[in-house]
Amino acid sequence: MQDPSVHDRRGASVRLVDVSRHFGDVKAVDNISLEIPAGSFFSLLGPSGCGKTTTLRIVSGFESPDSGSVLIGDEDVTSLDARKRPTAMVFQNYALFPHMTVGENVEYGLKVRKMRTQERRSAVLEALRRVDLEAFVDTPVTSLSGGQQQRTALARAVAIEPEVILFDEPLSNLDVALRMQTRLELKSLQHRLGLTSIYVTHDQEEALALSDQIAVMRLGKVVQVGSPQGLYNEPSTSFVASFLGGSNIVTDPSLVHSLTGRDLEKGKALAVRAEHLRIDARSDLKARVVNRQFLGMITELEVELQGTRFKMRSTDDVGDESTIAVSISDHRFVIHDQ
Repeated sequence: MQDPSVHDRRGASVRLVDVSRHFGDVKAVDNISLEIPAGSFFSLLGPSGCGKTTTLRIVSGFESPDSGSVLIGDEDVTSLDARKRPTAMVFQNYALFPHMTVGENVEYGLKVRKMRTQERRSAVLEALRRVDLEAFVDTPVTSLSGGQQQRTALARAVAIEPEVILFDEPLSNLDVALRMQTRLELKSLQHRLGLTSIYVTHDQEEALALSDQIAVMRLGKVVQVGSPQGLYNEPSTSFVASFLGGSNIVTDPSLVHSLTGRDLEKGKALAVRAEHLRIDARSDLKARVVNRQFLGMITELEVELQGTRFKMRSTDDVGDESTIAVSISDHRFVIHDQ
């Protein structure tokens, strides 16, 4: 039986086919193809300068690709003006009008689309109801908290009834506690509305918590696409392993053999996450403790093993030991692309 809290899916699928965008000699987006299912929460994840925001702007129509196609549903929108696309953008700085009330901000896009006054009022109240801000319709937007401003920006996007909502790092201006609370609300709202969401972030934890699927980007290219669990547990390259899972990357064949008892294949690297390097009194591998940070439930360590630095996370009491015996509980062999 369908969850009654979930509305009928109204989002549209999004396809990028061989899309490229150059700025001078810089390949901001380098021949990428993506398929984003209707109604899904899809994140573009990567470091600054990897091309994720440019990709989002190409979907929105704020940027035009040099080559390739953008399809929303069955429609090719590559040459369609941004205002004519069934998309809405939630910006990093929210882009709210400070001289307006909450309701006036939400109403702005409807005025641009020349909706009649009575219909506008009804649409504004419905959009605010969906984000639990209906009581703030006449409140000056400048008096809102950061989280309330973020929800106002989302209500403005929802009010125009888009098929796809585009998020450009919308939680980056919030403090840690509010960011965690707001991302839970955001995921719940997206699930209820059934709108396709494309979300740009450099925050790995945020992408893992929110997404149905993630595309990891690097230097304008999509490196790997998959579910949060799939990418975290089965990274295909050393970049994905280190960026998404915080893995230690080992390319020294002798150290790989010491850790795993296996030979390192050409073009491969060993990926060991910090939590999988553990203190083991039975091990013959001795590591020198370089740095330690006590963080309550865990202690973060930086250790040196046969000339290679590793990050560790341990629940054991390390004390003031300068040397510890270590072993690994899990590892992956990945393509080495660094």
